[in-house]
This record gives sequence, C-alpha cells and structure tokens, in this order.
Amino acid sequence: MSDLFGTYPTRTRVTLWNGDCLELMKRIPDGSIDLVVTSPPYDNLRTYNDSLEWSFEVFKPIALELTRCLAAGGVIVWNVADATIKGSETGSSFRQALYFKDECGLNLHDTMIWNKPNNVPRPSNRYEQSFEYMFILSKGKPKSVNLIKDKTNVSFGRKLSGNLASKSGRIKLHGSGKTVSQFGTRNNVWEINTQNGKHEYDHPAVFPIQLANDHILSWSNPGDTVLDPFMGSGTTGVACRNTGRSFIGIEKDATYFEIAKRRVR
Repeated sequence: MSDLFGTYPTRTRVTLWNGDCLELMKRIPDGSIDLVVTSPPYDNLRTYNDSLEWSFEVFKPIALELTRCLAAGGVIVWNVADATIKGSETGSSFRQALYFKDECGLNLHDTMIWNKPNNVPRPSNRYEQSFEYMFILSKGKPKSVNLIKDKTNVSFGRKLSGNLASKSGRIKLHGSGKTVSQFGTRNNVWEINTQNGKHEYDHPAVFPIQLANDHILSWSNPGDTVLDPFMGSGTTGVACRNTGRSFIGIEKDATYFEIAKRRVR
C-alpha cells in the first residue's frame, strides 16, 4: 500500500501512498501539513480509470480531514472547475470553497484564476471557457507568503512624486520619491498553458509544472511539508523535489501511482 523514499540532501522527505486518500490521510498527524496543492476529480469531468465517483458527499469528509492535517497558518490550494449540465454550470466549485470556509473554519484568502491560453475551443452557445478556479484557503493568517514579483512595471525607472493612496488615506511623498522597480507583484490571474498529459504521461489531466511550482514557492518555505491527496501523475511531487520541500502524495489508481513514482524519482 505504501512506498517510502529516503531522505535527500536537501533534508526533505518524499512519501508516496497508493490507496484511498480519506483512509490514508488518517496516518498524517494533526497540524503537520504546511501546504496542500491539489486538484480533485471535480464534477466527474474525467473518468480517471473509473477510480473515483466524485460528489459533494465524497468531498465533505475529505475537506474535514485536510483541515485536520493542516498546520496553523497552513494553506490549501484547491484547483477546480464546473461542469455544464443541461445548459447550466453546476456551481460546485463555489459550494466547495464555502464549505471549507463555513464548515471547516478556513479563511478564503484569495480566489485565483488559472487562465489557459492554449485551451482548445469547442462548439457552444456561450463564450469559450478557458479558466479554472484556484481557491487559496488558510487556517488563520497564512504563515508563509512569498508573492512572486515578475510583472513588468511600465513605469520602471521613474521616480514617484506627489500623493499616493494608502490604507489610512492620502500620503505625501517627500523629495524625489521612490524609483519604480523593474518588476512588481503579479496579479491573481495566472496565464499558464495546459500540458498534454495523455501524450506525455498517460494521464488525462496533468498539472503544469509551473502551476504547482509557483504555488509552492508562494505559500511555503524550503523544508516545509506539502500534501497532494489526488496526486495523479505526480507533478506536485516533482515541484517539491525541485524546490526543496518534503512531499506526501496519495493516488488511488495503481497505474497513475506508478507513473507518479517514476516521475518523482
């Protein structure tokens, strides 16, 4: 049922479990997970080798178990989207986010968007959907926030002067003011291409490595422990290896588990 890799020079640990995440998460001590980065099999949009029938009733105990495992100040990155059934979107994404907030007691720290520029258009009577939600949920105030600064400032090199808005009202910059830096904090809409997992890793929905990597950098620190209870092809684990985080990955389907094990190794 389990496969435990050793300790690496970065002082991180990788643990991979093949089985049901609800049962296997019971092995994880209370408050020991710093970050969860995952995408559940939302709205049964894919079959995943018929390994799981997803529903809100299946979701609820998993959400509670994730909350139990999460450390104070820990963060859950919950990447989901909605199916369209009989002409209406299900809204299950928001229902899950509100359950985390209202029933699990987590903060909805941010509602982020994953915009997929290379999304393949499909015939429809509505505008083409090219995004997914990334709900950032925290147990209290996030203890690790390392916002990525890679947004080019159009005013790079200029000196600020005059009045600037602040939380307390209007403030006056004295003298010549600050010089605008080359890069500012990116916004909460991330444009990242999807990855052809079926072709590359024999998995229908592979996380882009950049998506996992950037969330891990944003919401954790080196040496922290990251959990992915729906590991799939193991992208979150690969990103943890690349960034010096410990990783616990759980995957129910044996075929996908072997793919993840090879990739993380």
